[in-house]
Amino acid sequence: MFYKTYIKRPADILVSLLLLLLTSPILLATMLLLRFANKGSGVFFFQPRPGLNGKVFKIVKFKTMTDERDEAGNLLPDERRLTKVGRFVRSTSIDELPQFWNVLKGDMSMIGPRPLLVQYLPLYNARQARRHEVRPGITGWAQVHGRNSLSWKDKFEYDVWYVDHLSLATDLSVIYHTILTVISRKDVSHEGEATMTPFTGNEDELPPNSPPI
Repeated sequence: MFYKTYIKRPADILVSLLLLLLTSPILLATMLLLRFANKGSGVFFFQPRPGLNGKVFKIVKFKTMTDERDEAGNLLPDERRLTKVGRFVRSTSIDELPQFWNVLKGDMSMIGPRPLLVQYLPLYNARQARRHEVRPGITGWAQVHGRNSLSWKDKFEYDVWYVDHLSLATDLSVIYHTILTVISRKDVSHEGEATMTPFTGNEDELPPNSPPI
């Protein structure tokens, strides 16, 4: 409780500021590459996401897809809009780097459940909604247990486990396993999808708490 109340937020500020400075060359190079790869559709992706207690904020990421549409004006499928540069930026998690700004502002934490789409809010059951009891994170317990290869049920279970076991030891474990995940580029996409399949609601309740690593 002491770590969560007094240490975690100051640590987020210091770490996010330091990482923004250290990764500035990567940020600038990525901006330049995406400016051409995205065919004029922009470099950054802004989207409303629910944060602490469900309060909505605008998340910022590098944009890894074009805005190409079909003859009817509908966006093409994700796998057709995801460029080669975008695929690399996504697989190496470089697309997440601009979120250090969200952390600095207080919208997010370095570690916590990933902020999902606003339209999912009414679809959560009571247990899943507990993921909003903490700030969302750039990386989290679910991300080091399978990332986008997880089912929605398992992903939410890991999120709730983190809420109940938030501590310095847990966060250090997430940092360590995040480094391994990024290096290996594992589980970037759900099986058979370019990204993650949409969450459409619950067919049943979640199983008991998942064990730690």
